[in-house]
Amino acid sequence: MGVSELTEGAGGRFDSAVVRLDDDRLLVVRVPADDTAEKELRDQAVALRALTPGVLGQLRMTAPRMIGETTVDGRFAAVTDFVAGYRVDAAEVPAGRGVATAIGQALAAVHALPASVVSGDGLTVQSPEQVRQSVSRLLDRVAALHRIPVSLLSRWSHAAAADHLWRFESTVILGGASSDAFLLEDSDGEPRVTGILDWHGLAVGDPALDLQWLSSAPTAALDVFDAYTQASVRAPDAGIHGRARLYAELEFAKWLVHGDDIGSDEIVADAVGLLTALADSVQDDDLTRTQSIEIDDALARAGRVPEVRLAADTSMQTDAYDPDELGAFEESDAGRGHDQQTDSFDETGAIALDEQADGGATVPVDMGEWIRQDASEADERAADNR
Repeated sequence: MGVSELTEGAGGRFDSAVVRLDDDRLLVVRVPADDTAEKELRDQAVALRALTPGVLGQLRMTAPRMIGETTVDGRFAAVTDFVAGYRVDAAEVPAGRGVATAIGQALAAVHALPASVVSGDGLTVQSPEQVRQSVSRLLDRVAALHRIPVSLLSRWSHAAAADHLWRFESTVILGGASSDAFLLEDSDGEPRVTGILDWHGLAVGDPALDLQWLSSAPTAALDVFDAYTQASVRAPDAGIHGRARLYAELEFAKWLVHGDDIGSDEIVADAVGLLTALADSVQDDDLTRTQSIEIDDALARAGRVPEVRLAADTSMQTDAYDPDELGAFEESDAGRGHDQQTDSFDETGAIALDEQADGGATVPVDMGEWIRQDASEADERAADNR
């Protein structure tokens, strides 16, 4: 039997280890670092139990299998089997056929699952109107803080009031998982998704929630959306681009609310700065404009959005943040690329837990370059189509 540290890129939210049993099976032990992470881990356990072999067979992907649970230092800990593969950070997903198209197709497969996968296990089910009401409640809370640019609040309120933007079919969703939830392997020289790690937000709700992460992947956003649209079996959703962008922008608002909730002047000041920069970059843009083919170039404007670990309740949470994720586009993260799970083991046989250092403070963002880059790509695609 041996034990090794497992580095998962979770920003220190979990202490994780891989255990090799005497029969060479590999298990993963995860221990949450705080109350929010513990709730997420409990939700993950519920979701994994809902994923029957039939569901995974329909997806043609795998997921961690719950082996058991225990308590470590008074916190819930989960034991699952080990799922091999490599992952790619959102900012590192390249344009073109490959990782981008594989992830887009995988998301379409998840969204095609029958709603009974979720509703039969007591997980959250939200109608379009309930999703819309969650957005409105968040906007009411933000407005009460009087710290957000008026133009931005007006922009979001206009989107929330636009009936045509909310005409969508609720689907099975991962609840906001990013690109690093997908495990890939290379087959015949081309990447394909073989598994999904992050299921804690499993619910029925707005499929746009699972596309908001593309604000952090400006290079690949068009290709992911194209692959997703082509593989989708649902009725066309002309408002999905606008809602995905809205959710990405609202991460800044939730960061502000989170800072106010915990009384952190530093987080509030950071959020106000990000909101001001966002307001300047979207002042000539309309979220309610529907699109049928390409993602709008403004999808990438939110850029450095803090990744939110949504619980199974897909209403607008304000207490599930990892501050380390805020530095996704800082130089310290530029070289991460593929995040390969490994199974090297500690010769001492003691559990080696992953204790990652906290990230640094956030910095001002220049969004103009991302906007110009996406606009150029959109022009090139339009020329190709002609």
